[in-house]
Amino acid sequence: MDRNPSPPPPGRNKEEEEVAGGDCIGSTVYSKHWLFGVLSGLIQIVSPENTKSSSDDEEQQMELDEEMENEICRVWDMSMDEDVALFLQEFNAPDIFMGVLAKSKCPRLREICVGILGNMACFQEICVSISSDENLGQVLLHCLYDSDPPTLLETSRLLLTCLSQAEVASVWVERIREHPAIYDSICFIMSSSTNVDLLVKVGEVVDKLFDLDEKLMLEWVRNGASQPLDQPQEESEEQPVFRLVPCILEAAKQVRSENPEWLDVYMHILQLLTTVDDGIQAIVYCPDTGKDIWNLLFDLVCHEFCQSDDPPIILQEQKTVLASVFSVLCAIYASQTEQEYLKIEKDLPLIDSLIRVLQNMEQCQKKPENSAESNTDETKKTDLTQDDFHLKILKDILCEFLSNIFQALTKETVAQGVKEGQLSKQKCSSAFQNLLPFYSPVVEDFIKILHEVDKALADDLEKSFPDWFQTPVPKKSCLSIPWIKMAEPEDGNFLHTENHMERSCPGEYVELRVKVK
Repeated sequence: MDRNPSPPPPGRNKEEEEVAGGDCIGSTVYSKHWLFGVLSGLIQIVSPENTKSSSDDEEQQMELDEEMENEICRVWDMSMDEDVALFLQEFNAPDIFMGVLAKSKCPRLREICVGILGNMACFQEICVSISSDENLGQVLLHCLYDSDPPTLLETSRLLLTCLSQAEVASVWVERIREHPAIYDSICFIMSSSTNVDLLVKVGEVVDKLFDLDEKLMLEWVRNGASQPLDQPQEESEEQPVFRLVPCILEAAKQVRSENPEWLDVYMHILQLLTTVDDGIQAIVYCPDTGKDIWNLLFDLVCHEFCQSDDPPIILQEQKTVLASVFSVLCAIYASQTEQEYLKIEKDLPLIDSLIRVLQNMEQCQKKPENSAESNTDETKKTDLTQDDFHLKILKDILCEFLSNIFQALTKETVAQGVKEGQLSKQKCSSAFQNLLPFYSPVVEDFIKILHEVDKALADDLEKSFPDWFQTPVPKKSCLSIPWIKMAEPEDGNFLHTENHMERSCPGEYVELRVKVK
């Protein structure tokens, strides 16, 4: 039989409410007294009496009491609140956590303590305080040598948070530089871990470090080399072995196996490596690694990202990872190495992928029918500008790569591409639309080869672009202009020499002879 509901509890008097209010942390309902009790319990765990252990109770220290775990996990959740984080800072909780990390062997407890510090570091004032504590910094970096994946994950999250704060980022970069063993630990994680969450977070830390400090990136690239990168290759019988790049490759493969969309960070790391000569060498001149990276990226753009059955709008989600992937492929391709995997007849599908992305980009950049209404929304205008910026970067990379491939095409390769469909009229037209006017010499050379392979197709393409192929190109002209005083224009369209200037203009070459006063 159901009973009637219980009456409401008697109301507290004013004095009780004031006492309860004084026990609250900031504007929250969390109790100071309760939090003091949890922190006191942590202190007891790492007290000298409890840390003296024998082999009999060492196993017990690896486990955390269930009640204590529940309470400290509540603190972990609470620490996301700024009032609680500031109260913990005021109560010197970071020092307590540092003691736990230095003395406790319990993986779960160590993970939670680093996690709480990671939450606290999200607030700038506390992040600066944590970063300025040299002892705490050393203890936290030592956590990167831990064998417990959850602890490594929380440590990586904390480091990424600090590295993202401009005021303290340089402090952490220098600390990491002073600890060479961190390089070994990170390489080990990337090459052996199957925990994708950990791999992504470690990748974000590496990406941020390389973005902040090119010198550190060069040190890490050279760290695994068996010979100096500036030593001529013919002076050594063995190829140099680079540890960093193979580790990045292994991590990327593992991440891809679970979710290719998480590959963005590792593709960006590879892109950063291609911005320096040593990074290019580390990728290209280690044959097996270079081939494996090329094959992975080739497979991503030909069979994974932005496929023919995907809607064009998918490009908005994949534009950053595609920019990194194509940038690395372009850098490897332009490295002028005679590697078998770089033979263009084997990589004709790349042309298909490049043109498909360019076609999708045209669709994404088309203004909607109700664009007049959408332009009234300032937020949408800002988003559109940002999208256009990223798409422009991607387009520049695609066009440079496509032009490099076109320059390497032979008569036999063009014939194969026409036969297999990679160089159909529609695809060539899309390529020309994007390559002209900036890559007009490349297009003109390609048309000459195409005339030898398929004259009808070449003629059709020339008719589709009459401004470029049917208008006679003006001959080189010479104009005498006395006493002209020239200033360097900011747009860079004019190239100056001592007695003439040349203007770069598609289909036209004009020389102006100028008498120098």
